[in-house]
Amino acid sequence: MGNLPGITMKLTFFAGLRPFSRGGVMRDAIAGLTLASMNIPQVLGYTRIAGTPTITGLYTVLLPLVMFAIFGSSRHLVVAADSATAAIFSSGLSGMAPQASVKYMALVGMVALLTAVLLLLARIFKLGFLADFLSRTVLVGFLTGVGFQISIAMLGEMAGIPVYAHKTIEQLQQFIEGLQQINLPTLGISSLVVTSILGFRHYLPRLPVPLFAVLTGIGVSYVYDFAGHGIATIGPVAGGLPAFSFPAVSWNELLKLVPVALSCFVIIIAQSAATSRIFAVRHHERVEEDADILGLSAANAAAALSGAFVVNGSPTQTAMADLAGARSQVAQLIFAGTVLLVLLFFTGPLQYLPRSVLAGIVFTIAVGLVDIRSLRDIRRESPGEFNLAIVTAVVVALVGLEQGILLAIALSLLRHVHHSYRPHTAVMLPDEAGRWMPVPTKPGLETEPGLVVYRFGADLFYANDNRFADEVRALIAYAPAPVRWFVVDSGAMTDIDYSAARSLLDLCEDLQSRNIKLVFGRVNAYLRADMDRHGITSAIGEKFIFSTLHDALSLAGADLRKVNKA
Repeated sequence: MGNLPGITMKLTFFAGLRPFSRGGVMRDAIAGLTLASMNIPQVLGYTRIAGTPTITGLYTVLLPLVMFAIFGSSRHLVVAADSATAAIFSSGLSGMAPQASVKYMALVGMVALLTAVLLLLARIFKLGFLADFLSRTVLVGFLTGVGFQISIAMLGEMAGIPVYAHKTIEQLQQFIEGLQQINLPTLGISSLVVTSILGFRHYLPRLPVPLFAVLTGIGVSYVYDFAGHGIATIGPVAGGLPAFSFPAVSWNELLKLVPVALSCFVIIIAQSAATSRIFAVRHHERVEEDADILGLSAANAAAALSGAFVVNGSPTQTAMADLAGARSQVAQLIFAGTVLLVLLFFTGPLQYLPRSVLAGIVFTIAVGLVDIRSLRDIRRESPGEFNLAIVTAVVVALVGLEQGILLAIALSLLRHVHHSYRPHTAVMLPDEAGRWMPVPTKPGLETEPGLVVYRFGADLFYANDNRFADEVRALIAYAPAPVRWFVVDSGAMTDIDYSAARSLLDLCEDLQSRNIKLVFGRVNAYLRADMDRHGITSAIGEKFIFSTLHDALSLAGADLRKVNKA
């Protein structure tokens, strides 16, 4: 348990493995081997995005996997290298040190460590709810932009054209200018890899085509000496266990890395939470988000200290694990054990692997990030949200990932504020059968002579209080018959702030001067407490505030019947 005032942190271990069963362990062991065959080529490819040595991709699926299995709760989430976070920190560090250099790796390690600290703070202060502030719409747009950015970055390596720029527009410009330098054998290899992976992905998704591409590329390169014939290979790869060290950076460099780590933190929180929820619901399981955040923190701390880079709960790799039959973190531990064997005994042949093969694998990963189906669904169901997704994608692809993250958060919050600022409002009107039905508010509507029943679909606060007051006044002013009773269905209201209370008090005074009774129905305890505190209850009169709409309408109806009889 933590000892900070008001803060508790209960630790549970290996929640993603329990309960054990012999049959389950065997199933997950086979799934772990399948997962390793499918994902090892991908984590090698992620290093092309991250700008780190090839071996670091294997490091991301060694200790980080183990640490999440110990501290996390999700039985399905695969925590490893991820294209989105790799693109974020490589973009942020591109101007601070040459990629793959000692200084660059120190910066990369510190980003992972800062991300681990932010995740730990999020766990301690239970900030997992922050994931909900990045809407799925803009997350789709963000990942689409990342997909375009990565795919453009890979074009030069796929065609054998030297591209040195870091900005997407500049990379595309250099690629176009260098088209006359295309290396046809390199282009042929990458094209074959891309078409094979995309083709088999549709018809045989469980077939580890990237692994076949890597093994074939290594074998053919060795036999025909690709490096000697102008086809670039990744060169010697240092094997063995990772060396543990603390990333050494200066204080000024540390301050520059904080925004990069914050961007990684936001994506990890949002993407990991969404992924673990999806698979927990699919398998009728519960997931403890706070425990997963702690597991992600431990995984990133392990990555920072073992020469790797930021890791994330990867949607693509988690989907692969599920497809392979994994039902617990046992599969991820088998995956890590397989990687350990590769590090100890099989890194030598990697030196013959053509760079174009890895570039082709990464290109297919980038294509997978462009979620056409979701974009099409968003466009059909909510054109406004589709525009937000497209704007986010364009900013990410053309301006930068960190700017895209900030825009994504801002757009998500603005959309929420917009809904609260302009909530759905309605007037209850009788239909042909005499039943009252909600109709969108417009001047001239009246529930029945002398009565307006008005529904406001949000809390009252400083940004929408004038809208509320203006609609009430307009409904009264243009009503076909003089209004005696104005009933507010406040079922959607839970809060009134100071500014809204002042506007409401002014409205009460105005209506009372015109002998119009203002009544509130369906007032819950939270709203009633605010009305009492701001003096609204005393201004309206306690007898005009009801916990049900039925009681409010009974009072108004009784008075109107009495007036009609008179």
